[in-house]
Amino acid sequence: MKQLEQMLEKYADLAVRIGVNIQQGQTLVVNAPLPAAEFVRKIVAKAYEAGAKNVHVEFQDENITRIKYEKAPDEAFTEYPMWRAKGMEEMAENGAAFLSIYSPNPELLKGINPQRIAMWNKTAGTALKKYRSYMMADQARWSLISVPTAEWAAKVFPDVEEAEAIEKLWDAIFKIVRIDQEDPIAAWHAHNETLKQKVTYLNDKQYVQLMYEAQGTNLTVSLPENHVWQGGGSVDQGGIRFNPNMPTEEVYTMPHKDGVNGTVRSTKPLNYGGNVINNFTLTFKDGVVVDFTAEAGYETLEQLLNMDEGSRRLGEVALVPHRSPISNSGLTFYNTLFDENASNHLALGEAYPVNLQNGTAMTPEELSERGANKSLVHEDFMIGSADMNIYGVTKDGKREPIFKSGNWAF
Repeated sequence: MKQLEQMLEKYADLAVRIGVNIQQGQTLVVNAPLPAAEFVRKIVAKAYEAGAKNVHVEFQDENITRIKYEKAPDEAFTEYPMWRAKGMEEMAENGAAFLSIYSPNPELLKGINPQRIAMWNKTAGTALKKYRSYMMADQARWSLISVPTAEWAAKVFPDVEEAEAIEKLWDAIFKIVRIDQEDPIAAWHAHNETLKQKVTYLNDKQYVQLMYEAQGTNLTVSLPENHVWQGGGSVDQGGIRFNPNMPTEEVYTMPHKDGVNGTVRSTKPLNYGGNVINNFTLTFKDGVVVDFTAEAGYETLEQLLNMDEGSRRLGEVALVPHRSPISNSGLTFYNTLFDENASNHLALGEAYPVNLQNGTAMTPEELSERGANKSLVHEDFMIGSADMNIYGVTKDGKREPIFKSGNWAF
C-alpha cells in the first residue's frame, strides 16, 4: 500500500509538472470521473505546491450519463449548458491550463440508440467548438491522462476479480507512463528528445505522400505543402513546454483533406460514444470515405461518419512503432489514449493548425485552402500492425521507406 501511494504521488507530480507544466499564478482546470476523486485530490495538492493560483475541478458521473440516455426526452440532447461552455472559453482566454482524466467505460452506452448519442455529440461539439480551438492550436496548455475504474479494468482484464483487475491496470499504467522509473520527469525529458529526432527527420524530408501497405490496407495519403510533424512535448504560444498526451509514442502531422485514396483496415477496437467499434474498414476517394464496413458497432461508426461534412475526411496521420511500451504489453486497453500509442493511427475530423507552418495564425478559410480539414469531431483509430510498411514519396517521385514490418526504417 505504501508503494502504491508513492507511485500515485509521482504520477500526480508528473501530470502537473510535465503534463500541463503549471506555472506560478496559473489556474488549473481538472476534468475527471467520480472514481478518480482520491487521485484528483493529489493532483490538486501538487498543483498548489507548484504555484497554481486556483484549481477548479469538474467531476462527471457515468451512471448519471447512462440514466439520462435511458430516461430523458430527445430534446435533452439538443441543448448544452452554455454557462459551462462560456466558462471554459473564458478560463482558456485567461490563460488556464486543462488536465483531463480519461477513463471511460467502453460499454457505457451499449444498447442505447446511436442516434441519441450522435445528437448529443453534435450538440456538445458545437457548444465547445471555440473552447476546443484553444487546445487544437496550443493556445492553452492541456494534458490527457488515465486512471483505472472498475468498469474499464474489467474490460481489460475480464478473467480476474475487480480488485485484482484494478491493481493490474495500475501496474500497466505506471510502466507505460514511466512512473516505475527512478526519476519519471527525467525519463520523460529523454523520451521527448527521442521523439524530437524523428520529428526533425520527417520535417526535413517534407514528403508529398505517405503510402501504407499491410493486410487489408492499401492507402495513399497526400501531405500539404509546408506541413509540420509534431511529437512528444508541445510548446504553447508563450513558449512553455507541455505534454498533451501521457502516454505518447507518436509523431503526427496533417493529411491533405482532399488527398486520401484507398482502403484502410482497423487493427484495434475503437471506443467511441460509449460503444465499441471493431474490425472495420474505410475506403477513401479524393479524401472522402465512400464506403465502410464493421463487424461490430456499424451503426455507431455510421453516426460518426455522418456527424458533419468533415467527419468523413482525415485530420491527422500518426506514426507509432509496433515495438513500443503499450504494444509490447500485449494488452488491448479499449481506451484510445493508450491504444493509439500502441499503433500507427489516423484521425477522422478536425486537423490541428499546429501541423502547418504558421497555421495558428491562419483563418479557417486559409487553413482549408491549404488542405486542413474542419469538423466537430477528432477521432483517432488504430491501423498499425507488425506487417505494416509505410513509404514516403519525395517531391521528385522517389519512394523511401519510413516503416518496415511495423517499425521505424530509419
